[in-house]
Amino acid sequence: MKYLGRLNPYDPLYAYLSRQIFPRPDHGQGSSQFRVFQFPASNAVFLYEETHSQQKVIGKFFNRIHKDPQQAWDRAHNEWRHMHLLRDLGFQTERLYIPQPLGISRDINSVIIEEFCPGQSLSRVIGESIEHNDAELLYARLTDLGYFLAKLHNRTARVETVRFDAQFAYFDKITARLQRRQRLSPHQTGELHHYRERWQYMGCMWADRQVLIHGDATPSNFLFAAHRRTIAIDLERMQYADRAYDLGMIAGELKHHFMRSTHHGEHAEPFIGHFLWEYSTHFPDCHAAFASITERIPFYMGMTLLRIARNSWLDWRYSQALIHEATHILRR
Repeated sequence: MKYLGRLNPYDPLYAYLSRQIFPRPDHGQGSSQFRVFQFPASNAVFLYEETHSQQKVIGKFFNRIHKDPQQAWDRAHNEWRHMHLLRDLGFQTERLYIPQPLGISRDINSVIIEEFCPGQSLSRVIGESIEHNDAELLYARLTDLGYFLAKLHNRTARVETVRFDAQFAYFDKITARLQRRQRLSPHQTGELHHYRERWQYMGCMWADRQVLIHGDATPSNFLFAAHRRTIAIDLERMQYADRAYDLGMIAGELKHHFMRSTHHGEHAEPFIGHFLWEYSTHFPDCHAAFASITERIPFYMGMTLLRIARNSWLDWRYSQALIHEATHILRR
């Protein structure tokens, strides 16, 4: 993290933190001061440390320049609501954890203030596992993540079945952006849409019950702490959908990390299989659950690889490797 200095006492957030988040009974013993740190690669998430108590909180701002304020507030409120919901469902235990939401303010750029929960991200776990050839480290953390996601999905399952076509708008948004960035030709776009349509007619894609999914299950959004605690952050995209959406995103991210680090995406397969099996063990019939999930995973995995390929910080050659792999997976 990058240290930015101390929070300006004239900043509206200063008053909010002082009065709502860190109220002090000893007002005569000096006013509060807050050190400010910026998280890497983020212009919207900051850590604030109260200098007297050394307590730390996270401030996540949803409203930024050139963004729709109402949309920003809707996203902030969605995350706030789901943080409370999941904690009420038991996600505040030693192994399953959602940070405690401490405050929300529409007037301060739709900010959410939440508990700071240190931990090692799945991104870092994957990197260390590859660098040190430590497969057991990654297997262990994927076991914990499978447990977390199984509990999340099963505790929020609805009677209604999945509306698979609800994902088509996002799929089309991804391919449109790839085209605009000249990473996808019209022919490739047509091919991908053809495969998408074929998935639409597969009954398995509509058969499972809707569950509350994380919706942005990237490796940076899951942290691992002591005593096998798994922490989920960034819940703004939570929605009711197919459980395979989260699982396919994790699988696609694993494939991407191994492709980029080792140039051998197939090396991710044992870890993907392990993760899906560990998730399936939390069902009465684990073999049936595994079969059902693995039948649906390829669509969401392929969509995830396309999603990653649109990132401008990736070079053109690697984005093409991701698109090629996604096409191969979606073709099935």
